[in-house]
Amino acid sequence: MRKSRFSEEQIIGMIKEQEAGLPTAEVCRKHGLSPAAFYKLKAKYGGLEVSDARRLRQLEDENGKLKRLLAESVLDNAILKYLLGKV
Repeated sequence: MRKSRFSEEQIIGMIKEQEAGLPTAEVCRKHGLSPAAFYKLKAKYGGLEVSDARRLRQLEDENGKLKRLLAESVLDNAILKYLLGKV
């Protein structure tokens, strides 16, 4: 997945600016992103504090590692079953 050019702190800051009353178009122009990208980030990070966003990223990273481990385990299991069936 492509890494965002904005940190969690910056994203949450942009969302707070918009929630404080600054028009969305102005926030987008100020930070150089499209309204669609802004709303996508708002859907993910809206209502979060900076510490919550960091914890979310840690959990997503951990989940990805666990998925890779499971995939490797399933692949190893399938290979062993195949080899035992051949013998």
